[in-house]
Amino acid sequence: MIKLNSKKIAEIVGSASVLVDADIDEVVTDSRVAKRGDLFIAIKGEKFDGHDFVKEVIDRGVELVIVQKLVPDVPAVRQIVVPDTLIAYGKIGRYVRRQFKGKVIALTGSAGKTTTKEELRFALSKFAPTYATSGNHNNFVGVPETLCKLDMNATYAIVEMGMSAKGEISRLVSFTEPDIAVVTNVYPMHIEFFKNFEGIAEAKAEIFEGLPKNGGVAVINADTNFADILEKRAAEHGARIVKFGKNIHPDVPLELAEEGEHHLYNAWCVLSVVKELGLDVAQTAAALKDFGALDGRGKKHKLHTTSGAEYVLIDDSYSGQPEAMKLAIKALSAMKCEGRKIAVLGKMAELGEHSKEKHIEIGKAIAESDINIVVGVKPEMQDMLAQLPERIEQHYFENKEGLDEFLLNKLLQNNDIVLIKGARYSSELYKVTESLIKHG
Repeated sequence: MIKLNSKKIAEIVGSASVLVDADIDEVVTDSRVAKRGDLFIAIKGEKFDGHDFVKEVIDRGVELVIVQKLVPDVPAVRQIVVPDTLIAYGKIGRYVRRQFKGKVIALTGSAGKTTTKEELRFALSKFAPTYATSGNHNNFVGVPETLCKLDMNATYAIVEMGMSAKGEISRLVSFTEPDIAVVTNVYPMHIEFFKNFEGIAEAKAEIFEGLPKNGGVAVINADTNFADILEKRAAEHGARIVKFGKNIHPDVPLELAEEGEHHLYNAWCVLSVVKELGLDVAQTAAALKDFGALDGRGKKHKLHTTSGAEYVLIDDSYSGQPEAMKLAIKALSAMKCEGRKIAVLGKMAELGEHSKEKHIEIGKAIAESDINIVVGVKPEMQDMLAQLPERIEQHYFENKEGLDEFLLNKLLQNNDIVLIKGARYSSELYKVTESLIKHG
């Protein structure tokens, strides 16, 4: 991060607080890592309120804090008071971003955005220093953090944005001010927070609001749901539109490490951005064969059961939304396998009144596949299991307890391929994959 003075910070966030003169090297929101030279921003979360730790970090040597109210027993000259600390964080991030001389690419999508972001980072790094969002830090805290930590020596910066409600991306992109805005896809995810599916497309399209009035570029999946809405909104913001899809993508040989149509779309998206930046598309296409799936997002592991049988685990346990679930099922069905194809699927979350129908849809998708065995986890998955024909062996678990032992000791055989996927915190199947990987 660039060095900032306390007076400048107050100016950036619009605070009239009278402050001590201090230079800041880094902005932090975690009191446990706050140290001398840092600016600590007190954020109120679901479990903790940063204001409760202000005195502690000041006593430890932190010279300046941003708060929504003055904290007692802490010198007022060390407290910048603002109406909303998260907004203040974003404003500081925007200031830092405006000092960045390279190209900023903002990216969102319903599924696979973190993988696409990492693939884009992988590709652009072949040409010049590239900075990108860490992990999936793509929310009201993560995006300002990403901007504040911007590597000023980088040529490209990729900022991932997530959302679960209308207006969230609009706020995030107002801080990011990208040169290129990407929407990878639109699926009915977080649909319980929207009146209809179309509302999700409109929320994703908010990413185009941050583009410059002249010269901004919108990169859009031409085959996704409501692509017409995305294109219309991008045009309204004066963007030049670049589309990718089955029939619209750079015509170069493409060999990927991972199977599945969704991996092709990720690659086409990356190649489209690379082409837009004036870089060598053929060179990028050749390099992408070395990009593999991420942990929890389809990464394959060769492992062994308790009896020593070798099997392949596809760890796709990071999330479990309907369309992503269907894509994973389709990819598993298309794989070559000497043993059996097994799907261990946990409940899907944030579906509201659509939950039952979406779980039924998953069951119907499996019924049309060549998957041999299905394990459903959590009560919602009983609707999925009810759709399966007799030829598909099925098992049900109320929760994850005992599932790893069942897989290792009873179900898995030599040459099996097992996919594990489900809503991360609702089904907790990631803990099952961790156990299997640990066992080896």
